[in-house]
Amino acid sequence: MDNIKFPETGLVRLSQILAPEGPIPVSKSTWWQGVKDGVFPKPKKLGPRTTVWRVEDIRALFEN
Repeated sequence: MDNIKFPETGLVRLSQILAPEGPIPVSKSTWWQGVKDGVFPKPKKLGPRTTVWRVEDIRALFEN
């Protein structure tokens, strides 16, 4: 995870969260099930095809 650049603040899309681009090594289906189950943070909808997460919420997952 040390070699992955992840923003300090702002909003990120799912492709920036999940490996290999992002720090969380799970599949899309596992991620969405985790969101549904409350394991992963809930997203924010910016538009009909734009879903984002707060960087602070994602950082809390892999820094703790």
